[in-house]
Amino acid sequence: MRSEVTVTLDADHVFRFDLEEVQPMPHDVARWWLDDQFTLMGCEPLRPTGKLLLADKVIVVARAAGAKLLGDAKWSAEFARATSAALAKPVVRLDIPAMSVSY
Repeated sequence: MRSEVTVTLDADHVFRFDLEEVQPMPHDVARWWLDDQFTLMGCEPLRPTGKLLLADKVIVVARAAGAKLLGDAKWSAEFARATSAALAKPVVRLDIPAMSVSY
């Protein structure tokens, strides 16, 4: 089964992370990792109520990371593993301009 995470920042910046041969991250560790990155990057919830869905958190972290961190092999590998595990989906596509997550 195919396993990958794709992040589209814009037409010139599309990042594809193949997770086929990568050790899966446990779900709780993935949530912790994303929470930590959200806090470290000073991210804000998307909704005015402050409610933050897990898919929203993944989008906000990817947007804050930008091309610099998504282009960093170590950080992006952890991000891809955490995204796949936290969302419990083998194939995840993040479209940052559209603020959408698809599976």
